[in-house]
Amino acid sequence: MSSTDRRTDYRVTFLVLCVGVSSFSLLQSMVNPVLPTIEAALDTDQATVTWVLTAYLLSASVFTPIIGRIGDKVGKERMLVAALTALTIGSLMAALAPSIGVLIAARAVQGIGGGVLPLTFGIIRDEFPREKVAGAVGTSAALLAVGGGVGLVVAGPLVNALSYHWLFWVPMVMTALAAIAAAVWVPESPERTPGRINVGSALLLSAWLVALLLGVSQGASWGWSSGRVLALFVAAAVLLPVWVVAETRSDAPLIDMRMMRIPTVWTVNLVALLFGMGMYSMFAFLPQFLQTPEFTGYGFGVTVTVSGLLLLPQTAATFLAGVFSGRLAARFGSKAVLVAGAALTSLGTLGLTVAHDHLWQVVVETTVLGLAFGLAFAAMSNLVVDAVPQTQTGVASGMNANIRTVGGALGGAVLASVVTSGARPDGLPVEAGYTHGFGVLVVTSALAALVALFVPVIRARTHRIVDEEQGEAVPVHPVAAPAAAPAAQPAGAHRA
Repeated sequence: MSSTDRRTDYRVTFLVLCVGVSSFSLLQSMVNPVLPTIEAALDTDQATVTWVLTAYLLSASVFTPIIGRIGDKVGKERMLVAALTALTIGSLMAALAPSIGVLIAARAVQGIGGGVLPLTFGIIRDEFPREKVAGAVGTSAALLAVGGGVGLVVAGPLVNALSYHWLFWVPMVMTALAAIAAAVWVPESPERTPGRINVGSALLLSAWLVALLLGVSQGASWGWSSGRVLALFVAAAVLLPVWVVAETRSDAPLIDMRMMRIPTVWTVNLVALLFGMGMYSMFAFLPQFLQTPEFTGYGFGVTVTVSGLLLLPQTAATFLAGVFSGRLAARFGSKAVLVAGAALTSLGTLGLTVAHDHLWQVVVETTVLGLAFGLAFAAMSNLVVDAVPQTQTGVASGMNANIRTVGGALGGAVLASVVTSGARPDGLPVEAGYTHGFGVLVVTSALAALVALFVPVIRARTHRIVDEEQGEAVPVHPVAAPAAAPAAQPAGAHRA
């Protein structure tokens, strides 16, 4: 029996999707706390070992929207299996890597799995009952942040008990099982976007993203005024508008610029950029802050394992907020949930800026941040999914996830520069570096909340236009409305 002849219970599909998203999100953060361990084990230096993170970031940024778009065209279920297979192969390569070069290559292969995110949102929209879509998107979106927190928690104990290789063996098993389950139980997509894949657009998108993110991620080590970094920024500044013009004129664009100009889409993407700066920076720098020796006068001197455990309440709060975000969105609207999430982020980062002398203060403040992350991630995903045609769900949510990643790279680079701007004689940052860094994130999260106030609310209906070339009616995006009613999801042909 073919997969098109059967419709798996949406709850089984959701379980498979959650395993895939969780595996990808674990791989985003598990490696961060143990880079010094990997550096020593593979006999390399700090500048080289950072490419373990950079290669993953670049690969995920390039492939997330591309795989989302391919899924819209050839089938989301097929591409979900392909993305999970890439994660499995990359994890196997990393677990067995005999050298730093092989490990870096393995991380680039893992980054292809970033397509799991937009494919997950698209499958949920295609397969779930309309009233279940917001909650399912919210939960799966929150799992991305939850996985990031869990990765920080389990990395230390896993490495101490076994070895750093198990940071890749565990996700490998999860993604392999998820790939098999997806092939067996996830139905083929009922929605397809006709046309070819625009290879030229994909190359241009890859080029400007790599130039921008490589310059940002390597600016601190290469020097912000170095010729290499400046050349990368100039290349990104030139290639980005070239890509936009090429997409606008293309008969088969990779990213539909009309979709990107939808008011809800571009405002939510701007929120995602600002929000990503805060969230990913917190994942990177909070463990360092907690592990700073006590003799500095501000650090707590905890181990990698303890610092992860201290962030466990944040992870739990993120998950709970994601689970309940659907109900909140149904009652108050996704826009209100997004504003609340961004405002809570401002509150949490403000708390870290002015009160970080005791561990209980940090735990309370990071728990508030966890609630904020869960609410905002869920709301952003729901708003984007609701705002675009069903045939563009994958690429739209892929770009939103990608823009969060770009924001994270920018925020991490900015925070690194601020935190390390005034170093002690022993090389450790001074307290003011962290204080000023947290203050920067207060500003970015406040700006995110401000932009969120201007996100248009979506009417619970779509318009239809006549495609001049094909002479048939095709759905286009919902239009903005001043009404404050919560966003609703158009029913798919194969929903319950």
